Amino acid sequence: MDRQTKRTLAPYRPFGNGVVHGNSIHHVSVNGSLYPSKTKSRRQRWEVKPSEMANNTLNPIRAIVDGMKLTPNPDKPMIALSIGDPTVFGNMPTDIAVLQAMKDAIDCQKYNGYAPSVGYLKSRQAVANFYTCPEAPLEAEDVILTSGCSQAIDLAISVLCNPGDNILVPCPGFSLYKTLAVSMGIEVKLYNLLPEKSWEVDLKHLESLIDERTSCLIVTNPSNPCGSVFSEEHLQKILKVASRHCIPILADEIYSNMVSCSCPSMASLSSDVPILSCGGLAKRWLVPGWRMGWILIHDRNDIFGSKIRQGLVKLSQRILGACSIIQGALESILNNTPQSFYNNTIHFLKTNSEICFSELCTVPGLNPIMPSGAMYLMVGIDMDRFPDFKSDVDFTERLVTEQSVFCLPASAFEYPNFFRIVVTVPEEMMVEACGRIKEFCERHYCSGSHDNCEQ
Repeated sequence: MDRQTKRTLAPYRPFGNGVVHGNSIHHVSVNGSLYPSKTKSRRQRWEVKPSEMANNTLNPIRAIVDGMKLTPNPDKPMIALSIGDPTVFGNMPTDIAVLQAMKDAIDCQKYNGYAPSVGYLKSRQAVANFYTCPEAPLEAEDVILTSGCSQAIDLAISVLCNPGDNILVPCPGFSLYKTLAVSMGIEVKLYNLLPEKSWEVDLKHLESLIDERTSCLIVTNPSNPCGSVFSEEHLQKILKVASRHCIPILADEIYSNMVSCSCPSMASLSSDVPILSCGGLAKRWLVPGWRMGWILIHDRNDIFGSKIRQGLVKLSQRILGACSIIQGALESILNNTPQSFYNNTIHFLKTNSEICFSELCTVPGLNPIMPSGAMYLMVGIDMDRFPDFKSDVDFTERLVTEQSVFCLPASAFEYPNFFRIVVTVPEEMMVEACGRIKEFCERHYCSGSHDNCEQ
């Protein structure tokens, strides 16, 4: 036995029923295991329970929709205006340049392995270059690539909040915020949006909810489900509230640039409030199934410091980030998608929104609110004029039964007596759907006095 082998084996010395390893003793059982059996901890029967996180995870949309009795009218083909997926009807394909970027990434065979958990440096730099501006400069180190915008939101909430903290969430708002927060033991406080002001934030209500455990303000602009776009002036007012109370902002900007008006990013307007901006390819590039998202870290005053950045890196290591092939295509997608593709998408959504709004404006008992961006339009229901229905859920359920048109009841967004329409369907289908909604409302509308309608 040579000296090197002796030195290697030296720390391991037999000692009674154990083995000495350095200064510690590891007991060995008769069958040679390093771990003795512990009969006291032996369970007498199987009892496997789901975790508290699993039990506390609830998607409000699924909870409501799964409970609805959706039996379409067999005489009318189904028109689903409920799904926020622009690819469903095949009328909104992505651009050929996007597809070619993917094909090239596959053919080169450079992106078949694991990527860094935060994403390839080259891909992160491409995102930084695409979104940087003098008011909010970005470098590669300010970008975390994620598996869709949903994971970006998950990481942002996770890094900013502890169990027992609370976050401020728009109402109506995207249901995922609450789903994620509640599962983590984080309280959700809903701040009101005002339909009479094109869904602007009720700033007084927002500020009244803030306390010492408020760790994050979520701002969705453009909005899902409202389709609203905040003006620069209104965004500045929101930033002042956050600045006054020293609360960071999670800016959900997945629909940025899918607008028919000006829509500055929150980061470009912030002088001191640190912002985690979440976005991705899903909507603007019409590829939600590709699951490519990102977090843009805006922290010019170094309020987040290194610890928040390190926290995001650590959290990203839980699932090793976004698909490597999509990352490989990302630079080409961002640089080579023609402006005409974006323009055509915006024009189509704007045209469909105008059709839907103008058609439903003529329907007694309905109050559509014209959107300025994203892919959605919210419609208010004067429930007093529809005594046949107890709620927006009841209303939309019967709309399916009688007219085979499925709109999402806004109770799914914790905002009753409204429903959301997705405006990505083909134009002729939108016209047909609005006609059926009008026929449905005319059948059930009560034009008498309030008391007579309730009888």
